[in-house]
Amino acid sequence: MKQLFLLLLYAGFTTQQIQKMYPILLTLKGNIDDVSNYLNEMLKITPSQTIVQKIRRFRSLKIDTIESDLKRHCITPLAIHDPLYPSQLKEIHDPPFVLFCKGNLQTFKAMKHTLAIVGARRCTDYTPQALSYLFKDLREYPLTIISGLAYGTDALAHQFALDYHMHTVGVLGFGHHRHYPASTFQLRQKIENQYLTISEYPPHIPIAKFRFPERNRLISGLSQGVLITEAQARSGALITLDQALEQNRNVYVLPGDMFN
Repeated sequence: MKQLFLLLLYAGFTTQQIQKMYPILLTLKGNIDDVSNYLNEMLKITPSQTIVQKIRRFRSLKIDTIESDLKRHCITPLAIHDPLYPSQLKEIHDPPFVLFCKGNLQTFKAMKHTLAIVGARRCTDYTPQALSYLFKDLREYPLTIISGLAYGTDALAHQFALDYHMHTVGVLGFGHHRHYPASTFQLRQKIENQYLTISEYPPHIPIAKFRFPERNRLISGLSQGVLITEAQARSGALITLDQALEQNRNVYVLPGDMFN
C-alpha cells in the first residue's frame, strides 16, 4: 500500500481525497492497475479537469524513480500501517497516509510523552523568559517537544529542546526540498542531524499559505498536550488550539504575566 500512497500523493491527490477512496483501495488490495481502472471509472462520475490531470500523472509516474529520489535525499516515507508511525497521529480524523521523514527515525520510538509548543511569530520578551523558566523543569521528564519551525515561538521551543538535550520534532508545512522562513533553516538542519523533521507533503511541494493550517493539525495530533505562549486573534497558534481541542488534547496557556 505504501507504494500506492506514494503514487497518489505524487500525482497530486490530497490526504482528504485518498481518505475518501481508502475503502475502495483496500478492496483492490493496493493493486496499481486496478486502482488506475477505478480512477477511470471515477472520472465518469466526476469529469473534473483537475482529476483528469491527476490521473494522467498517476499513470505516468514510476515508483522506482520516486523511491530512488527519496533515498538520494535521505527522506524516508513512513506509511500509516508502519510500526514506527506515531500512534497518537492515527487518532486524529484525517491522519496522513504517508509521513515524509528526514533525520533519526528512532525519535518516534522515544516519543512516549509529547508536548507541542506554539505561539506568536512576533512574540514579546515574555515568551523566551517563560520558556527558559519552564524548560528547567520540563527537561526532568522524557518529553519530546513538537513545533512547526516557524519564526518566533516555534524556533525558541526547538532551540530550548536542543539546549536541554531533549528530543524534538519539526513539522513542516511544505515539502522537504523547500524551507520557510530562511531564518530557521540552520535550526532545521540541527534538528535533522539529531532528531527529526516530518511533512505530509512530497518533497517537491511548494510553500503555500493554506498548507500551514493543515500542518498545524499534525502538530497537535502528534502531541498529548499543547502549550500556547502568546497568540494574536485569528493566528496560527489559535488554529492549533482549536484543532487540539477537536482532537481531545490537553491545552495549556501561559498566564498574562507569570513573574508578577
